[in-house]
Amino acid sequence: MRELKAFWNTLLHAGRNLLPIVLVVAAFQLFILQSVPEGLAGILIGLGIVVVGVALFLQGLEMGIFPIGKSLSNAFARRGSLPLLLAFGFAFGFAAVIAEPALIAVAEQAQTISQGHIDALTLRLIIATSVGLVVAVGVLRTLLGLPLHWFMIGGYIAVVTVTWFAPAEIVGLAYDSGGVTTNIVTVPLIAALGMGLAASISGRNVLSDGFGLVALAVMVPMITVQAYGIYVFEIVGVDPGSDSLDIAAPAGDPSADLDPAGILTGLLITIRDVLPIIAAVLFFQLVILRQRIPHLKRVVIGFLLVILGLYAFVVGLKLGLFPIGERMADQLIARDNVIFLYLFAFAIGFATTMAEPALIAIGDQAEHAAQGQIRASVIRLLVAMGVAIGITIGVHRILAGDSIHYYVIGGYALVILLTLLAPRYIIALAYDLGGVTTSEVTVPLVTALGIGLATQIEGRDALMDGFGLIAFASIFPIVTVLGYATIAELANRWRASRPSRRPPNDTST
Repeated sequence: MRELKAFWNTLLHAGRNLLPIVLVVAAFQLFILQSVPEGLAGILIGLGIVVVGVALFLQGLEMGIFPIGKSLSNAFARRGSLPLLLAFGFAFGFAAVIAEPALIAVAEQAQTISQGHIDALTLRLIIATSVGLVVAVGVLRTLLGLPLHWFMIGGYIAVVTVTWFAPAEIVGLAYDSGGVTTNIVTVPLIAALGMGLAASISGRNVLSDGFGLVALAVMVPMITVQAYGIYVFEIVGVDPGSDSLDIAAPAGDPSADLDPAGILTGLLITIRDVLPIIAAVLFFQLVILRQRIPHLKRVVIGFLLVILGLYAFVVGLKLGLFPIGERMADQLIARDNVIFLYLFAFAIGFATTMAEPALIAIGDQAEHAAQGQIRASVIRLLVAMGVAIGITIGVHRILAGDSIHYYVIGGYALVILLTLLAPRYIIALAYDLGGVTTSEVTVPLVTALGIGLATQIEGRDALMDGFGLIAFASIFPIVTVLGYATIAELANRWRASRPSRRPPNDTST
């Protein structure tokens, strides 16, 4: 009975996350486009499946993955072994990312659009390995108390340098891949690991030393995916200008995923996706710690719910969220008024971010850790504005046909400058906030919107121009948070430096 009540609350939670998207789309359909979208029944069914899938997935996390993850973290912290901590950080970084729903969606879109030149599984393995390695490095940084800003400045200089040499076909996808690696699975696990380590080590500050793992997990995949693109398009020799990369391959009938054969195939693929998490748990629990898994029955049920939830989520995407993004792009372009496109991009970015559960959780944790120095409500507003501005700028880039190189290099140059100017206490949090802004329902819709725009506008390429919106949604929240903190710090210094206005002869007390 308690589990059913918890699932019902989780189902309502997932529905609330989807509600801002539904309201924005409905408002544009009724008041601006003044039409009912084609295939409305199928879209609604798909959205319902997404909500159920997310709810099952979250319930499975709470029952199986999170408890055993916390148990392992505590066990390794008590042992105090650096090699074990680093190995644990790598294994859980890898395992969590390989099963990330948003990454699965983006990888499948990339494989479809490139007609197999970019392999979805290879892309996910590269990204998951990158995150695993960088989580291990982040654990070491926390243990040694090294300042995060030097890691971030050096890392983004490397990102920008690689971008100059990377083919245009991979740049947008690479930056999007960094933005979707930290989401519904990874943020809670990685953030809890960092803050737990900082809290347990004498002399460490949870705000400045505990945050930052999420930021590192966003950054490094941008480098490795661009390196993969250099291999695919320049070393292997795929012609990036060929017609095979201009238009997405037919996606087929999404309803085929609901046939018995399609369901079985989808479930088997999902089991393959979740196997790394199961393998990591079993290895560390049974082989390294040599302990029985606590509450085994509950953990097994949790993993089964994760598998069912992931499968339902992917099917719901194909039926609901992907068609919404593509059709909204078609309809808004047909209106021949870019103001509506900009307005839609801004509204989607702001509304969905304000309802993002990972952002709410991180904001509350930051307010608690900062002891009143930071307000969670202000953080959410700043991040939502940053996402809205970023997606709007990304839409403008697609409409204008500009190269993404200049936009992302300019954006990260601004981030590096603000990192040097901003107060140190805010830097790790600001970078982490850039990685938690895109939810499991926002990413597919925004990705479909970008691909839809690039497909419908003459002279645009779906692979070169369709990706990149998520990247902007990750860059600009960092800018708004660092910018606000810098301005607030300067204002405080100015107020502190002003002489008292009390008259010299005033002796009142």
